Formats: sequence, C-alpha cells, structure tokens
Amino acid sequence: MKKIDIFPHIFPKTFFDKLVENAPSADSIRRWTTIPNLYDLDARLRMMETFGPDYQQILTLSMPAIEYIAPPDKSAALARLANEGMAEIVAKHPKQFPAFVASVPMNNVKATLEEIRHAVEKQNARGIQIFTNVNGRPLDDPEFAPIFEMMHAYDLPVWMHPTRPSSHSDYPKVENRSHYDIWWVFGWPYETSAAMARMVFSGFFDRWPNLKIITHHLGAMVPYLEARVGLGLDQLGKREAAEPHYLEIIDNMKKKNRRPVDYFKMFFADTAINGSASGTRCGVDFFGCEHVLFGTDCPFDPEGGPLFIREIIKTLDALEITEDDRRKIYSENARKLLRLG
Repeated sequence: MKKIDIFPHIFPKTFFDKLVENAPSADSIRRWTTIPNLYDLDARLRMMETFGPDYQQILTLSMPAIEYIAPPDKSAALARLANEGMAEIVAKHPKQFPAFVASVPMNNVKATLEEIRHAVEKQNARGIQIFTNVNGRPLDDPEFAPIFEMMHAYDLPVWMHPTRPSSHSDYPKVENRSHYDIWWVFGWPYETSAAMARMVFSGFFDRWPNLKIITHHLGAMVPYLEARVGLGLDQLGKREAAEPHYLEIIDNMKKKNRRPVDYFKMFFADTAINGSASGTRCGVDFFGCEHVLFGTDCPFDPEGGPLFIREIIKTLDALEITEDDRRKIYSENARKLLRLG
C-alpha cells in the first residue's frame, strides 16, 4: 500500500551549512549534527529504501522556526534559501519526495506573503509550515490574517508545528528554565492545543471555511480530552472573571448548530505519536479517518530515522479500520489535500 509521510523533517545542505556557520555555539547545534538522516540526503535515501518503493516523504524543514533564528530584515532570505534547497531535492528525487512544504518568515508578514506566492507558483510547494506561536505572539494576531487568507485562497494546507524553548520555565517565580524535558514532552502538546483553541474561538473556520490546518502529533491533547473540550468549553463565559464576549461566541456557534468541539474536529492531524496504539485509536476516533494523515516525525527517534516510521506503520496496519480507511490515512488524504498527481 502506498504510504505518503506528510510530516518528516530535513535540512537542505545549503541551509544546514548556513545554520552551522551562524550557530552561536557548538552546543546549540549538537543534536542536529548527531542525526545524519536530518542533513545528509544520501543517508536519508538509503534509510528510506529499507521501507520499499511505496514509502514517500513530503518534506518539511526541521526546527528552529525561521523567525526564531533570524530578525525580520534577514528572515526572508533564510526562508528563500530553505525553499530553494527543498525544491532542488524534490526535483532530483520525485519518486521519493513528491512535494515539499514551504518555510516562511512569520516575523515579516509582507515577506511571508511574497514567499508563499513564489514557493507555490514558482516552486510548486504544496503548503506552508508555521509554528504554534511567532516568538511568543499568538497566531490569531490580526497581523497574521493575510497569511491564512492567502492559504485559504490557494486551497493548500498549513502544517502547524509546536514550539516552546527550554527557557520557557514551568515555575518562572523560582526558575529560569524548564527541567527534565518538560518544555518539550508536555509543553509542545499544550502549545498545539492552545493554538487550536485560539483559532477556534477567534473564528478562523467561520472566516475561512475551507482552511486546512494539519496539526502535528495527532491533535496533541485535544482527542484525549474530548469530553473536557466538549462539555467544558460548552460553558465558555460562565466561569469567574470570564470575558463578556465569550457568551456571544458560544451563542454564535449555536446559531450555526455547532459546539466548540465541532470546530476542533475541523483540523487535520498526523499520526506522529511514536507508534502509540491507544493514542492512535483515540486520535482516529476523534478526527475521523478522513482527517488523519500518515506522518512520522522522522528522523527524531532514538535510532535517528527508521524507528518511528517502523512503529507507526506497525500500529496503523493493526488498527481495526477498513482497508479503504487505512488507504485514506496512508496516502489518499494527502493526495487530496496537497492535490498531488
């Protein structure tokens, strides 16, 4: 069965060289340099061969976000460098990489719109990747609205990757950083869920009804907390110190015969939760097979590439769904969203 991995990460060589050249210290890029499948294309191709010719990848740039590592006057050039590298990889190896996702400089909205236009119309990018916040700013900040307006007009998806640095302390009154990888293991799912909520309650899907947002890690906390999201957020505006317009938001949803939880189900989600069988069932039950896409987070596993792919395939193959639904998750949903030939 054809398998299109929609959320693996890579660094094009020219982009990676630029990052290494400008890294503040060797320690700041230590993890990147220990994963050859992240920056060595030949190593990536050899690894992919082990999964057979039916396994393909839609390439996304690895963290960090463009706007995190470059100021507004330099981020556009860095995004262009990344996208040129991605387009070159896809052109040379279309059987392995049928498409790529464009990177954008979110700290420069004008440049982002220009880069989207160039990447989609000149390089055939099949969407863009953004992060759950823009250097601490929420995605429903009105300044970013033209970006989502443009993606809605192109009818191409937006990949949303979580971001939160270790400097984001869990106890800021007494500590200046997060410990024990809490910022990543638990912080990232929170960031994704919070970004989804901001989009829901700020009216993204009413304003742009065909907007397609692919959440990383199978919708993060939302499927597991379905009843809390559902029955809890039905009561938005009824708690102490709630903002007055919250009740109006819920009333407007009711007029459309929708609840908050219904809007959360409008997101798409990838299967990149490391092969958890129970978690995958939970995510598929919440979003439905039509809104779940095969994704692996390759190569950020203990083996540096193949482990997540192998375990997620094993889990999906054992999932009690029809073969038609399995095919949707593995490839057909991606073909439809990305409009692949």
